[in-house]
Amino acid sequence: MGRAGLLAGPGEYDYRRPLNNCEHQSLTSISISPVLLCGGSGTRLWPLSRADMPKQLQALAHEETMLQATALRTATNSNDLQFEAPLVLAGEGHRFLVVEQLLHVGCPPRAVILEPQGRNTAPAVAIAAHWLARAGTPDALMLVMPSDHLIGNEEAFRAAIADAAPAALAGRMVTFGITPSEPATGYGYIEAEGDIGPVRRVRRFVEKPDEETAVAYVARGMMWNAGIFLFKASAYLEALATCAPEVAKAVDDAVRIAEIDGMIFRPGGAEFAACPSISIDYAVMERSDKVSVVPVDMGWSDVGSWDALWRVTAPDAEGNVVRGAGALIGCRDSLVRNEGGPFVAALGLEGMVVVATGDAVLIAPRERSEDIRKVVDRIEDEGYELTRTSHEVRRPWGSYRSLGQGVGWQVKRIAVKPGGQLSLQKHARRAETWVVASGVAIVTVEQVRKQIGPGESIFIPVGSVHRLENPGPEPLELIEVQQGGYLGEDDIVRLADVYGRTA
Repeated sequence: MGRAGLLAGPGEYDYRRPLNNCEHQSLTSISISPVLLCGGSGTRLWPLSRADMPKQLQALAHEETMLQATALRTATNSNDLQFEAPLVLAGEGHRFLVVEQLLHVGCPPRAVILEPQGRNTAPAVAIAAHWLARAGTPDALMLVMPSDHLIGNEEAFRAAIADAAPAALAGRMVTFGITPSEPATGYGYIEAEGDIGPVRRVRRFVEKPDEETAVAYVARGMMWNAGIFLFKASAYLEALATCAPEVAKAVDDAVRIAEIDGMIFRPGGAEFAACPSISIDYAVMERSDKVSVVPVDMGWSDVGSWDALWRVTAPDAEGNVVRGAGALIGCRDSLVRNEGGPFVAALGLEGMVVVATGDAVLIAPRERSEDIRKVVDRIEDEGYELTRTSHEVRRPWGSYRSLGQGVGWQVKRIAVKPGGQLSLQKHARRAETWVVASGVAIVTVEQVRKQIGPGESIFIPVGSVHRLENPGPEPLELIEVQQGGYLGEDDIVRLADVYGRTA
């Protein structure tokens, strides 16, 4: 990682630099701007998904993370559809991961819009629409996609986009209705008018039903509501002003004073906080008379539970899905996932979920995996950090993991990417000792810079201004021993930082 950017394979990319026009595909047909919604805490897939590393930033069913897979769906142009680089809406805490993940799959974002706080999808999409208007393209088509969904048949998805585009260009707001594979109770439903043509008027949206009602909905030909939309930016802003004027005003105020730092776009925090928290479905789609739907059967799943992940992952001959270190004997129809936890040995499980991380283990019947929220609530009530912070904490320079702690001490493993460097900082209440395990470190303590290698160590006294850098081509790994009366992460004063994290 370079001093001013994030590593992208063999080269570097400056996340602060706006993309030049030449870095976008020239448009020869219908031009579409993908808008990737990358917010959310992802608690339904706890303990793997946490607030600092939600499911959209995880590789769940494929080699790519869900965000990467979503971006790649619109990375290839065709004769009838041309896609711009994506706009991404995310929280401040995820901005480095978002950019880095997209760079690694060759999908540099056109802009990263940082929501000051979560206010649901209606305000988020409005910010993206304003961004397009400010870029001189108020009538650009926006393809709004959650970044934590799976689509098995991407050809069908692209065909549905092509079907929807003429209606969207004419001012309609188009949603995509998923052909149900079962009478699911975990999704909302869409009822269309008539059954002729690829684009139909929406008669109504309905909430998640009970099982009996879901059976009736499927029998009537109703569709699942996937929360994927296509419309012009101007059409959405006009509908929002009519259907939810309080949302439109708050977003207008926040965008008017937005800060722009290259590709980073930050709306005003206080102004955005005044916005009601409301979904695009409630705010606009259910209230507007200009809504259409395109039915599509594209192997869609929102991966909303461990059971849902089991269903979309190819099982072995016994119906088991296993990932990571473990052994199953006499088990059937179970999901076992080990992400940095102890070896998992399972005997005689049937229809179960076992998920192990470095700091937590979940054991539950698959059929009850929708109830994980109750587990998360209990953990939060007990005051644990297990729902907010991952065992492996990511930072723009690399990551760290706690190996153990006691009264007045803590031991961490720190990994710094090639070219990465921590901020120039100091601690008021703790001292640190760094021991290099592999790689080469450049350590600055006060005015002294020193290079240390494997087996060498250095002491950082309380209050000393210091910095850690990895100048080499290989990752740097070291052990950090902290000692002091307070060891919290908030005992840090950043004096300078290449990633823009100083006050």
